[in-house]
Amino acid sequence: MATEQELSDFLKNVEKRAFKRSLYHVRNEEAALDIVQDSMMKLAEHYGDKPANELPMLFQRILSNCTLDWFRRQKRHRALFTDLGDFESSGEEGEGFDLLETWSDRDPEQRAHSAEDMAQRGQTLHSIEQEIEALPARQREAFLMRYWEEMDVAETAAAMGCSEGSVKTHCFRAIQALSKALRAKGIKP
Repeated sequence: MATEQELSDFLKNVEKRAFKRSLYHVRNEEAALDIVQDSMMKLAEHYGDKPANELPMLFQRILSNCTLDWFRRQKRHRALFTDLGDFESSGEEGEGFDLLETWSDRDPEQRAHSAEDMAQRGQTLHSIEQEIEALPARQREAFLMRYWEEMDVAETAAAMGCSEGSVKTHCFRAIQALSKALRAKGIKP
């Protein structure tokens, strides 16, 4: 049984990664924040009494389900209402995730030593993020769970609701696509 402190610590540790993962999927900061918050609430309400070692898998599954629910609601909403976003002014602030802000949160030893290095790293990270966003949804999900969340194949398969072979295939295809796209941009591994 996870203590209240263990649950709180787990949620603090997973918050930023969960937001980033949700943002990759929905491409909307506010929606990503809502999804993460809903996922955290559901974990605490329904599974807070589970052992601490089960929390990561439960949370990943809840996060995936909340993301799918969001897409279902968007599909239903679009079917019922006209998209008024076409009529909004283009000067509105709606910019995405600030990659340079994320990069600046790293340890000073990992930061670039000059403005040129920092700009180059920022551009490289931005290119990588764009290519990850361009991946098909299942490949992106498998790739992020395996390499961003550092989950093993079995955990990823359980969270995605598919076989381990499917996870391996999705990851392989994602890596191949990312490698090809980044090489085409002149980014070498």
